Amino acid sequence: RKHPLEIPSPSEKYWLKDDEEDFFLQDPDRKRDELPQPFRMINKLVMLIFENAMEIIERREMLQEAQKLKVQPTKCLPTAEFQVTGRSNCLAVSGKYVFVGLSLGLAAFRVSDYSQVCAWDAVTTEICAIHASDLGNEHHVLLAVDEMGLVWLFWFHKESFLLINILNEVEDISKRSTCVEVVLSPGGDYAGFLLQGNTTAWLDIYRLPKDSWLKEMEKNSGAAAGLACRERRSSWTSVANVFLLQESPVSANKTDVKLSLPVLLLKVRPPKPITGSNFKSPLDALKKVDDDGVLGLGHNHLIKDSQWEQQEAIFRSAYREYLEAEDERGSKEEIPRRATFHFLPASQILQVGPEIKVQPDVPAGISVHWDGSHNLCFYLLNRSLKDKMDSDPKPEVVWPCAAPIACSAVSSCSRYLALACKDAAITIWDKHLGYPLSVTAILEERLIRSIHFL
Repeated sequence: RKHPLEIPSPSEKYWLKDDEEDFFLQDPDRKRDELPQPFRMINKLVMLIFENAMEIIERREMLQEAQKLKVQPTKCLPTAEFQVTGRSNCLAVSGKYVFVGLSLGLAAFRVSDYSQVCAWDAVTTEICAIHASDLGNEHHVLLAVDEMGLVWLFWFHKESFLLINILNEVEDISKRSTCVEVVLSPGGDYAGFLLQGNTTAWLDIYRLPKDSWLKEMEKNSGAAAGLACRERRSSWTSVANVFLLQESPVSANKTDVKLSLPVLLLKVRPPKPITGSNFKSPLDALKKVDDDGVLGLGHNHLIKDSQWEQQEAIFRSAYREYLEAEDERGSKEEIPRRATFHFLPASQILQVGPEIKVQPDVPAGISVHWDGSHNLCFYLLNRSLKDKMDSDPKPEVVWPCAAPIACSAVSSCSRYLALACKDAAITIWDKHLGYPLSVTAILEERLIRSIHFL
């Protein structure tokens, strides 16, 4: 060679263009298939829509797979229906019967064939709540509350209703009380009614003489059967009369059946506010005390109404700006208070005397707490009928709580008691042993309105 090897200088002919700088990233087979504008933009938009659609499809498929892994609830479809006259407001199941409160009276249905066996519409009243208890041998006791707040006590036997009494009926309408809540004890031994008047509320506890009712019904049934037999023997001329006596020998219309009335045991009223002493001197107070062991004269231990008023004035002057909203609420008309109560068996908390025979299936007391109260009060029910009813009975046991009690519940076995306070603290008590099992505090400030055992 004449000349040595040299690297030729680059020329613009071989320079890369701007739109060809990424030529090595392109597919060689599609180099000549590249779309011109604006088709390339349309292609990008179509591909973007397709990718978004695929993401949505994949997300939905993942949710469907997750739903398949969860336990699906069982769907229960109705197997039959009850045909009622009017509007059904409430119902209760007792034994093999279903009792329905209607817009006009009561109706009883048989569970086996869903047929109506009896109806009561003697009075044009609408039943809003109903409670029933099976006493055995096809005897049932029913408590019904109508739209006026009256409590109707019924006895159901041999597919017929018998009205025993209207418990809160009074002649003077201005003094009538309205029933807010009804609780029937398991077994039908006791019944409790929360009544509200014009300015106050109270709780009435009745003892239902179900044993006497069973004996009286047997006696009346025997008398009615004997009367029907004598009527059939004395009169053979009318076949229709014989048929009626054979079909309904114990009907309330044919025989005047009257059962014993329930007995009022307790009348529990809301706790009274703390007031000053009415005694003028410590000697007057000592006369009311049975214990004679006293240290000192007691002049420094009397709290008078003036001292409470002074303490209230000091408190309101110190926290005036915080109590403005409370003063506005207090200026409004005070509404009757509500209470929550449960029937309880005998336990370490409710101990009865040795002279009283305790039955395991019969309640021995009740627990009551009023709205806004810190105390849970226990009252005994094992009282003699000869004892006079105390207008203001004192509780046998009082459980104070750190905050007002919002709601409570009793387990189905009646052993455990749950208390939920307004500070979002839930306490589970063992009533047989008399100590708390657990205390759970909800961290967030929540208001617990109801609590239930599962």
